[in-house]
Amino acid sequence: MSYQWTLVLTLVGTALAAVPGRAACQRDSVPHAALVLTRREAIDSALAHNPQLRIAREQLAQVRAQGVEATAFPDPTLSADLTGQTGATAFRSNTGSDVGIGLSLPFPAKFWLRHRVSGADVAAAEFNLVQQQQQTASQTAQAYDALIVALRHRSDLLEGDSLAKDFAKKTEVRFNAGSVPRLDVLKARVDLAQAENDLLANQRDIGNARAALNRFLGRPLGFGIDAADTLAVPEELPAPDSLVAIALAHRPELLGLARQRSGASAATALAQMYLLPDVDLGVSKNMAQGTASTYTTSIGFSVPLFFWNHQRGEVAEARHRERELAATYADLQAQVDLDVRTTHASAATALQQAIYLRDALLPEARRAYEIALTSYGLGGSSALDVLDARRTLLDAEGQYADALGAANDARADLERAVGTSLESPGVRHDR
Repeated sequence: MSYQWTLVLTLVGTALAAVPGRAACQRDSVPHAALVLTRREAIDSALAHNPQLRIAREQLAQVRAQGVEATAFPDPTLSADLTGQTGATAFRSNTGSDVGIGLSLPFPAKFWLRHRVSGADVAAAEFNLVQQQQQTASQTAQAYDALIVALRHRSDLLEGDSLAKDFAKKTEVRFNAGSVPRLDVLKARVDLAQAENDLLANQRDIGNARAALNRFLGRPLGFGIDAADTLAVPEELPAPDSLVAIALAHRPELLGLARQRSGASAATALAQMYLLPDVDLGVSKNMAQGTASTYTTSIGFSVPLFFWNHQRGEVAEARHRERELAATYADLQAQVDLDVRTTHASAATALQQAIYLRDALLPEARRAYEIALTSYGLGGSSALDVLDARRTLLDAEGQYADALGAANDARADLERAVGTSLESPGVRHDR
C-alpha cells in the first residue's frame, strides 16, 4: 500500500507541475535581477518608456491628423434621380433620369491659410511634448537622487550601528571591570536599539525611492533597481541674468505660444476672407425617353450680404484671440523670468549649504566624536559625552547627504527652468 500511495502522489505532483497557471505563478515568484543604471541611463529610459510621454505623443499624433482634416480637399458629390414616376416606389415607371457630379472649390488662398493654422497647432503640440520631456527628465533625475540619498543614509546608518555595537562592547568591558556604572551600559544598549530602528525606517525609504524611480521609467513598481552613480557637490552656477536670456529663447512654452500667435494671425486673415466665398460647381446629364440627352452645368456661391454678422462674429473672435495670446505671451515671459531667478536662488543656496557641511560641519563633528571616544577609553569622559558626539556625527552625515540631494535636485530643476542643460555650449559660466 505504501508503494501505491507513493506512486499516486508522484503522479499528482507531476500533473500539478504541468498546469500552465501553476507554472506561471512559479515564474512570477522568481525575483527579478536589480537593474543598475546611471543617472543619464535612467533619464534616457524614462524619455523612452514614461507613460505620460506616451500620452503626449498620442496627443501630438491626434493634432497632426486634425491638421490633415483641416487642409483636406473637399470630396466630390454624386447625385442621381428618376423623373416621371407614377408612384413613389414605382421605379420602373420613370420617363427620364438625371445623373450629376458636384464639386466645391474653396478660394485658393484659404488652403494656404488653413495650412498655416494647422501647422501652428502641430508645432504647439510638438513643443508641449518637448516640455513634457524636460519635466520628465527633471523629475527622473530627482527620483534617482532620492534613491542615492536613501542608500547613502543606509551606509551612514550602518556605520553608526557598527559604532554603537563597538561602544556597547566597550561599555560592557568597563562595567565588568568596575570602572563605569550600570547606567552607562543601559545608555549604550538604548542607543544601539535606536540605531537598528533607524535602519528599519531607512529600508522603507529605500523601497519607496525605488518604486518612485520605477514609475518614471515605466516599470513595475516592485522590480529591483539600483543606482550606479554617486552624489557629489555640483559645479558653480552661471549668473542668473544670462540664464534668463537663454530661457526666454529656449523654453518650449514660449516657443509653442509664439507659433500659436502665428496661427492666430493666419486665422484672422482666413476669417476676413468671407468676401471671397467658396464656389460650388456641378454638371448633370439629363436623360428623357424619346428625346436626346442634355446636360446642365451649375455654379453657385454664397453672397455675404449681411457682412456685419461676419465682422462682429468670426472676425472679431479671431482678433480678440490674437490679443489674448499676445497678453498671455507677455505674462508667460514674466513667469519664465521669475521661475529662473527663483530656481537659481534655491540652487545657489543648496550648493552653499552642501559646501559648508562638507568643509566645516562634517569634519568638526567627526573630530569631536574621535576625541570623545578616545577620552572615554582613557576614562576622561562619560558615556553620555560619547553618545552625544556620535549622534552629532550621524546628524551631520545625514544633513550632508540631504544637502547633496537638494543641491543636485535644485540643479536639475534649474535646467528645467532654463529649458536646456547647464553644460550646453551656449551657457556661460562666470567664475
